[in-house]
Amino acid sequence: MFKKTAIVLASVGALGLASGCTTTEQTTTAGAVGGAALGTAIGGNVEGAALGALAGGAAGFIVGKSTERNNYCVYEDSRGQRYEAKCPNGY
Repeated sequence: MFKKTAIVLASVGALGLASGCTTTEQTTTAGAVGGAALGTAIGGNVEGAALGALAGGAAGFIVGKSTERNNYCVYEDSRGQRYEAKCPNGY
């Protein structure tokens, strides 16, 4: 019971830390956490969790990269609203 609770708490913490990250970083983290949980559920051991985290993280990275727009930057206005716009020349 303690082991499962620790995994859930670590997963929630990892996702919370990713809240200020880019889309690619968020999808990589979510994929790794989900993969680790699935690997633990299927394999029931640390090796299964590690392989699941590796596969999930790789898949999350690929999905995140495919959604990014080249030559666009993320900005935040004075009200905290985020938006995308073309990056400055030479950036």
